[in-house]
Amino acid sequence: MPALKEVVALLHGWYPPDTADSWDAVGLVAGDPDQPVRKVLFAVDPVLPVAREAAEWGADLLVVHHPLFLKAVHGVAATTPKGRTLATLTGAGCALLTAHTNADQARGGVSESLARALGLTGLAPIVPAPAGPMDKLTTFVPLADADGLRAALAEAGAGRIGDYEHASFSTPGSGRFRPLEGATPAIGSVGDLETVEEERVEVVLPRSRRAAVVRALLATHPYEEPAFDVVELADPGLAETGTGRIGSIAPTTLRGFAAAVSGALPQTAHGVRVAGEPEREVRRVAVCGGAGDFLLDTVARTDADVYVTSDLRHHPASEFLEPDGPALIDIAHWAAEWTWLPAVEARVRATLGDTVDTRVSTTCTDPWQFRI
Repeated sequence: MPALKEVVALLHGWYPPDTADSWDAVGLVAGDPDQPVRKVLFAVDPVLPVAREAAEWGADLLVVHHPLFLKAVHGVAATTPKGRTLATLTGAGCALLTAHTNADQARGGVSESLARALGLTGLAPIVPAPAGPMDKLTTFVPLADADGLRAALAEAGAGRIGDYEHASFSTPGSGRFRPLEGATPAIGSVGDLETVEEERVEVVLPRSRRAAVVRALLATHPYEEPAFDVVELADPGLAETGTGRIGSIAPTTLRGFAAAVSGALPQTAHGVRVAGEPEREVRRVAVCGGAGDFLLDTVARTDADVYVTSDLRHHPASEFLEPDGPALIDIAHWAAEWTWLPAVEARVRATLGDTVDTRVSTTCTDPWQFRI
């Protein structure tokens, strides 16, 4: 069975903490990194009923979307809601991990999961995340040393492309050089022209890893003076991460699509609120998991026929609809973000297999309990 630190590393690889908003609080909140993990529970909110569910089930790790400690506190005594939640988890030996805004924008994250739950295809971010600057490093190494060098470059952070690692390209060739007086060549003799069968090795790397990758090259390469170059790559503009998602559905009416939204989400007292002409055609849909009225102006400039999100306020919603803006569907915040839980659970199970038992909490933690 994996250690907690291994599960944390897995989740952080999918939802990197450094992509979270600056105000956010994500990552491992409580738990011993070396403790074994047999059971993982997934939930939206770190609240007492969920903590009790985790404890009663015997979970070793609770993965939540919303932070327990978003604002600073001066104590966690069990006389407060947050303190009682943490005391219940720690008393049961259950660790706590938060993936919040880092999970909102990611591939396989909250907005993407909501979009897929609603049947959208051809997904793209509403606001693409800027791609991190990338470099390409090229070097030349004797055939016998090529595998070791490629491994060292990968260990230093090169060769990661999407969901692939250790990616590189190699071509054979001949290297020629004459060592001069004062040189201590690994191959050949001072004063003699040498020809060596070499491989040209090319790898891409985040620019932030440039110094580390070059250091790894110099430390691993057998030559005293290895030849290499680093080229800065252009941003291809193909971001798969970012805020919200927009995609397509088979043509339907707003009334029909709203009914499909209601059927796809867990039921809440909030229900599904709709603003717009019931019979208007819907083909293009924008979504944002959680509170999404900050995207209203951006969505208005897209070709979306309807925008699905949560926590919409009266005046911004009213202005968005004028004069011929997209329709609006307001869904419960908890229900929207709950759609991520089965997606991340499936990802963990696909990676860790039978080494862990997983479960998605169906405890409704939406604060609204009933409607009159």
